[in-house]
Amino acid sequence: MADIQEGKYIWKNGELIAWADATTHVLSHALHYGTAVFEGVRCYESENGSAAFRLTDHMKRMVRSAEMVLMPLSYTAEELTEAALATIRANELKSCYIRPIAYRGYGAVGVNPRTAPIDVVIAVWPWDAYLGSTALEQGIAVGISSWRQRSANAIPGAVKSSASYLNSGLANMEAQDHGYVEAILLNEAGHVAEGPGENIFVIRDGVISTPSMSDGCLEGLTRNSVIQIARDLGYQVQERSLVRTDLYVADEVFFTGTAAEITPIRSVDNREIGEPGPITKKLQAKYFDAVCDRAPEYDGWLDRV
Repeated sequence: MADIQEGKYIWKNGELIAWADATTHVLSHALHYGTAVFEGVRCYESENGSAAFRLTDHMKRMVRSAEMVLMPLSYTAEELTEAALATIRANELKSCYIRPIAYRGYGAVGVNPRTAPIDVVIAVWPWDAYLGSTALEQGIAVGISSWRQRSANAIPGAVKSSASYLNSGLANMEAQDHGYVEAILLNEAGHVAEGPGENIFVIRDGVISTPSMSDGCLEGLTRNSVIQIARDLGYQVQERSLVRTDLYVADEVFFTGTAAEITPIRSVDNREIGEPGPITKKLQAKYFDAVCDRAPEYDGWLDRV
């Protein structure tokens, strides 16, 4: 988790504007009611140049999220992809984090947002390891949160909305107050859902398991990528319900996410899992080969700057 490093330009509503001019009104609807959808994407530098990992897929998901909350965008996923690449080039960045967001702006108050205009913004800035500089190599300590994952019939996991992340923030702050790096959220049925900003995987006896979509987790693109990579490497991957004791008795556990990448988990609720295991390390290595343009079989996941 790092501070934002200011850049030169931000793309807003179809044009590049100076970073300092990318402002919004204090009475914007999204600020008061959470009416926004967003994405997080990474661009990596490689020997073959810079490329954003699954950028088009992220933009497609943002368009879908907007459609589900009745917030029609004026741009296609392909147009947003090109806008993001143009923003990276304008800021002269070789590697960066990409934050597209669409939100209801100034012009309406009240829970019905339909009369509020829709603003679309893309910002990019340098960003290092999300969970700390040693997290990828050594793993992190996590704790089960007392906060529960929001219901799939309240704010569904299929929608990546800003409103969902109040829940995530509460869980993360509680975890850090208890001495953990990150939290794990259970749903109301007691099944493992996800981290505040990550999907979760468990390995036991060589079998890889991850919560199913019906348990309330985000349909993560890094999650999807890791499932594909694991199966390509010959591992069995199950999407099924997990309970907290599945974490305690696991041989290996790890988080996935655009920001978290593949972060090993070394303990859960002070139950020791241990140093990053062999399967986690193998998946980690292949994932970084894919994002850094060293795995030709996954070339279709890259949008080149």
